[in-house]
Amino acid sequence: FSEAGVTGTILVADERSGEQWLWNAERAAERFCPASTFKVPHALFARDAGVLRDEFELIPWDGAEHLIAGWNADQTLRSSMRHSTVWVYQQFARELGAERERAYLEKLGYGNRAVGDDVTTFWLDGSLRISAIEQMEFLRRLHRNQLPFAVEHQRLVKDVMINEAGRDWILRAKTGWQARLERHIGWWVGWVETPQGAVFFALNIDMPRGGEDAPKREQIGRAVLRQ
Repeated sequence: FSEAGVTGTILVADERSGEQWLWNAERAAERFCPASTFKVPHALFARDAGVLRDEFELIPWDGAEHLIAGWNADQTLRSSMRHSTVWVYQQFARELGAERERAYLEKLGYGNRAVGDDVTTFWLDGSLRISAIEQMEFLRRLHRNQLPFAVEHQRLVKDVMINEAGRDWILRAKTGWQARLERHIGWWVGWVETPQGAVFFALNIDMPRGGEDAPKREQIGRAVLRQ
């Protein structure tokens, strides 16, 4: 964190040895807007409610031009997770509605469970908040198919979370960037699967320089995991 010139926290839990590492314990317990890390539970909500049929369903682009090129096309669940396509999940939110969103958050025990006034932005505008410690607990349960959702839906979401893989490991992770409030916060959460067990991690940083700081989420996380 010092080398990257940012303030933040990371929690790492290694199932293989039972060891845990924590940097900045006070911040790890502090709740922040989940931003696009919420796409992981949100995909579960959409699949459970039947708003999304399967990973092959095409979600038509509405033609609105976005700064991120990957957003300007029809999407599937996999592409929307890879490109972090916000409008797809805003569409899910409109179809789910505030009542169902709130019920799912309660069912999951996700962060402060708050939907706020706008169902299309509550995970982006600071209404919904979650800590790194709570993110880690959510990931552990998802990894073990222990969330209150159909096992096949949990497996599907884990499949579209794959970032990278080697012969004997798989990295499943999601970034997030809270950019709608004055204080920008960046997330990187997920786990590395190995034959001996999983290594979970949850990281967040302040990003006062916005896009200039954004790559530091994965840079710091990967450096810590390698060490």
